[in-house]
Amino acid sequence: MLAQGPRSTAPPAPRAPDPDRLAWIRREAARLEGRAPEEILGWAVQKVPAGLSLACSFGMQSVVLIDMLHRLGLLSRVEVFYLDTGLLFEETLAVREALRDRYGLEPVRVCPNLSLDEQARRYGDRLWERDPTRCCALRKVEPLRRYLAEKEAWITGLRRAHGKTRAKVPVLHWDAANGLMKINPMAAVDEKEIWRYIHRRSVPYNALYDQGYPSIGCAPCTRPVAPGEDPRSGRWAGQDKTECGIHVDGEVIKTAGSGI
Repeated sequence: MLAQGPRSTAPPAPRAPDPDRLAWIRREAARLEGRAPEEILGWAVQKVPAGLSLACSFGMQSVVLIDMLHRLGLLSRVEVFYLDTGLLFEETLAVREALRDRYGLEPVRVCPNLSLDEQARRYGDRLWERDPTRCCALRKVEPLRRYLAEKEAWITGLRRAHGKTRAKVPVLHWDAANGLMKINPMAAVDEKEIWRYIHRRSVPYNALYDQGYPSIGCAPCTRPVAPGEDPRSGRWAGQDKTECGIHVDGEVIKTAGSGI
């Protein structure tokens, strides 16, 4: 049985770091730049012995990070979670089952306060078509903030090659929007390297990648991408939007030089 995320209170105000903590994060980010993802994962588990979580989108970065933690003998030291928006592809949920079969993994299921029916009654049907930013806030950003309020750090699969909004993402920084340290072991990893790892290790992956989906989100808001297009152009196609908000602080993702 998957654990259920909180369904009631509004997200608390994010915690602010003290200056010494920020300075330490900057130093460690500089030191870890260029290191292998496995080394960064080992560092994370050592430095955050409790309250460390891994955000799992069931995408290619997530499955590789899970396999790496498994190979390092560290998977049990990290709480893996996913955001269940109620709108995930069946192919995405199939990866969840494959990870359970392979690693015995039971990721924590983090849900929105509102069911899809409740959201439709309050905001109208198919909110993602009329106001995708609000829909993402209700179904992703707010549930994530509630979940992370009790954590010390989280690991993501963010990569710089994902698009212009992520081009300078650091391997480590303070996540001001959620009030904790954020660790991005895959930031500098090339997509070809990820696929080599997946095929070499026979890691389960989302079948939608083989159908022209380089970036996979909620089913109503994701389309295949033509060769040469930005990898995230298939997300919210036709909208002036390429980020759901969970990796955005203000209007752009913070960079290593921003001090956050």
